[in-house]
Amino acid sequence: MRITKVYTKQGDKGKTRLGGGQTVSKTSLRIRTYGTVDELNSCIGLAQAFEPAEKVQDALTQIQHRLFTLGGDLCVLEEDKVKWGTKGMEEKHVTALEKLMDELNETLKPLEEFILPGGTKAAAFLHQARCVCRRAESLAVQLSLEEQLGGHVIQYLNRLSDALFVLARFDNYANSVSDVLWNKNLK
Repeated sequence: MRITKVYTKQGDKGKTRLGGGQTVSKTSLRIRTYGTVDELNSCIGLAQAFEPAEKVQDALTQIQHRLFTLGGDLCVLEEDKVKWGTKGMEEKHVTALEKLMDELNETLKPLEEFILPGGTKAAAFLHQARCVCRRAESLAVQLSLEEQLGGHVIQYLNRLSDALFVLARFDNYANSVSDVLWNKNLK
């Protein structure tokens, strides 16, 4: 791919094109879904800017690349994927997140109470990314009720929100910052 011009003026009337060439409204559910995935990737980029622990940084880099794959999966209709050679999310991507969480959780203390988002700056942005991820998942579920989606899109987003939570906790741990436990008795 070679982009020589960032603007095309084709969106000036509220329309855009999917990866397969179909013109749709910029308010379409599909556009909002992969736009939210892009927002999620930006939140992860913010977390990366605060130099999280190396293990967290490495995982986030992989996740950011996967989110581009996921965005591609969403911007091309299922019937066009073979024609355009679009690679989608696969079970191995979901399994990689599960393996990552299992590995990191071996180091972390079990949760006995809910925690408040925060800690290191990177962890705080990872908690925000987790919330954006849940919104992306909700939009993807809604889209799946109207249109066919790649088989692992929703599953990946579901695991990713959990992984972002664990990564935030691990970054706090790696930087000797305690998680802030929810005080349910606070008046």
